[in-house]
Amino acid sequence: MAVIHRTTLEPTKLELLTGWLPTRPWYHGGLGEPKLGKAGGFRLDDPKGEVGIEFMVVRDGSGDAPVSYLVPLTYRAAPLDGADAALVGTAEHGVLGRRWVYDACHDPVAVAELAALLEGRAEPQAQSVSHTPDREVSRALAGEGPLPAEFPAVEDGEEHTELTAADGTVLRVLRTLHPAQDGAPQAEPGAAGHVAGAWDAPDGTRAQGLMVLLLTPPPAP
Repeated sequence: MAVIHRTTLEPTKLELLTGWLPTRPWYHGGLGEPKLGKAGGFRLDDPKGEVGIEFMVVRDGSGDAPVSYLVPLTYRAAPLDGADAALVGTAEHGVLGRRWVYDACHDPVAVAELAALLEGRAEPQAQSVSHTPDREVSRALAGEGPLPAEFPAVEDGEEHTELTAADGTVLRVLRTLHPAQDGAPQAEPGAAGHVAGAWDAPDGTRAQGLMVLLLTPPPAP
């Protein structure tokens, strides 16, 4: 299970994201730089124990109203081949040394574990506590799978990032988060599965909502 080191990271995650977020098409902040705060998230374990995987929620207060963004990140001890465009930045970890921080939507280890989470083979971990499952994260899947092993095509939209497998199956990462209307996340019409989680709302309450959708291609005629 995920081990959390109580140490320093320079620059911090929020400092890295302050420069990176405005370059994303799904970021809709104010005219100045982002005003970011940590709002929640969860982690997934790399079975090999080499890559840190975090689904981070950050709240930006630079616009007319606060917006919560889902920012999946991976932390690596060396550069990921072919992923220069997905590099958020590098940081010095007080225990682990230099870490290369990537947009996890482009990291095959993170994508594989997200698929495993949807299938029920991976257990979400608390963001800031070691060896502790995150009970606020839920998943649903119509059928038993299996899901494709790879989702190599990655495309950013204005509200989400879509990861597409060779067979047309799509993992849609919802970048702008919206609380469920009745307080409990519901299945999205047309989706074959989803991941839902919780984060801190601007008013101090705990919000819950969908974070990832699974979309499958229609059956062949």
